[in-house]
This record gives sequence, C-alpha cells and structure tokens, in this order.
Amino acid sequence: MSTHSQEQQSSSQDLTLVQAIRDGLYGELERDEDVIVMGEDVGKNGGVFRATQGLYDEFGEDRVIDTPLAESGIVGTAIGMAAYGLRPVTEIQFMGFIYPAFDQIVSHAARLRNRSRGRFSCPLVVRAPYGGGIRAPEHHSESKEAFFVHEPGLKVVVPSTPSDAKGLLASAIRDPDPVVFLEPKLIYRAFREEVADEAYTIPIGEAAVRREGSDVSVFTWGAMAHQTLEAAEELAGDIDVEVIDLRTVSPLDTETIVESFKKTGRAAVVHEAPKTGGLAGEITATIQEEALLYQEAPIGRITGFDAPFPLYALEDYYLPEAARIADGIREVAEF
Repeated sequence: MSTHSQEQQSSSQDLTLVQAIRDGLYGELERDEDVIVMGEDVGKNGGVFRATQGLYDEFGEDRVIDTPLAESGIVGTAIGMAAYGLRPVTEIQFMGFIYPAFDQIVSHAARLRNRSRGRFSCPLVVRAPYGGGIRAPEHHSESKEAFFVHEPGLKVVVPSTPSDAKGLLASAIRDPDPVVFLEPKLIYRAFREEVADEAYTIPIGEAAVRREGSDVSVFTWGAMAHQTLEAAEELAGDIDVEVIDLRTVSPLDTETIVESFKKTGRAAVVHEAPKTGGLAGEITATIQEEALLYQEAPIGRITGFDAPFPLYALEDYYLPEAARIADGIREVAEF
C-alpha cells in the first residue's frame, strides 16, 4: 500500500495514527521555536486522546498552552499569534465542537492574506478528531469537511495512515496559510505502521493510489479508505477495484482523479458525511467536466445519510462499511 516516497530513513518506530500525530507535533516543536500548541487539556493532561502527551513537560507552558473551554477564543487568539509571526497549532477536542470557531476560521483565518493584500499570512493549523465509529455522544462524531472545503483560503487535510499523518501534519504546520487538519478517530489506534523517526513532509494536495485496478475507480479518504480497501479485496476476482485515497480534500488532486477515471471509465466515491452537499458531488462534477467521454456508467455515491449522526444502536448502520461499499461498487460495475 503506497503512501509516499522518501529517502531511506535511519530509523523508524511502529506507531498508531495518534502516536504519529504526537510524534509530528514533537518534531515541529523541536525544529521551530515559533510553533505553539494550544487547546483544551492539551498541556498537563496530554489531550483527550493523548495526542499531545508529554509535550507540556518537554516544551513548557509557554509553548504548550492549556486554554479555557472556548473554541472561538482559541482560534481567534491563534489567528493573532499567526499574524504576529508564530505558527500556532490549535486542537478542537471533537469536530462537533468546531462550530463556535467557524466564524473565526472562515471570516478571518481564511481571508487574512486576501484582506491584507498579501501583507499578512495566517500560518495556523486547526486540528480536530473527526468522524464516527467510537460510540460517542452527540456532537462527537461529525464529518463536516465540506463546510471548510467550500471556503477559499483554507486547505483541508484528512490522513488515513500513521506515516501520512506525520508527514502531512509537518506540511500543514510549515504552510504559510491556514490548514484544517481532520484526524479520523475511528482509526487512531486501529493499527500500527512503521513511521520514520526523522522529520519529513508529504505534499498537501497529492492523492495516494492505495490499490491499482482496471474496472472501477473508488475515491475516498480518512477511515473510509480502510473500509474501501476491505471491500475491494472482497470483490477481487470479480471486479478489479482501484482505490484512491485523496488525503487532501482541498485542494483536490484533480489530475490523479481524472487519470484513474480515464483508465476505468467507472467510479464511486465513499465518505461518511451526509450525501447532500458532500464532496462526492464535487468529485462527480469534476470527473464529468474533465472526462465525460470516458464515462461508462453513473458515478456511485456511497455515503452517510442525510440525517443527524445517530447514537449507539444505529451508528454501524449509518457509517459506510465494507459490505455496503462492496454493494455500491458492484452496482456501478454491473450497470
């Protein structure tokens, strides 16, 4: 499963995704004294998912800052820091808590470069655990990446592997403009992967081909990349599925999307967000604008439902899982 190309590293560790996030934060704090980590319980407590564990002890209270429970204040303060020249990395405990900070992100962080005609930039990262699957209460399982994709001036990143998480986070922190960095908490500790100890970056805006195929192209990201790969293996022998992990949903890697579709002529998009207004529609439109003459069947959308994210008993039904994804791919292939 190809993730990224890099030179041979001297050493590596077998890390979970959340450990790779912590490793990436540590590396950037160590590399650049302008990097600041801030959010609710990120300091002494090490974060609700322990993504910042040990950073407070290592770098001190001036660089790993416990904030009040006030998302608008966290991001608003960080915007001021970024305009001043620092590189704040804010944590919102769950994506469902990001809405109080929405105005700060879209009205100020995303517009600062344009508003100042390039005089100021906003090198800000807004991290948030996102997505469902962990039996959490209301507001803890949101998948609303499309909100931020719609806003010019923001980049939106969603890693699906530990090695990608570390490299993409480093790129986000070093980026001169704001990045919304969404971490699929369903796979925070689901598996481990070798992750280089040394610092490295993965370019924002480049998709990864997780599985090559010739019959149907499936585009996905985050935790759904793993469900999609499972579905592809289930269909192997009958349908040869190509799985593209977008990794960045803004900007989209249009070139990889279009080239894959030209090869297969059939496609599906998998995401756990609601169907209406979701990125599946944007990807479908992009394919039809760029490669309509290659299309052999309607493009499938295998998504969450247009309903509030449910509690407990219906959570597994709401989320696209391997069997439902396989059914959707089969429908596209047999049209």
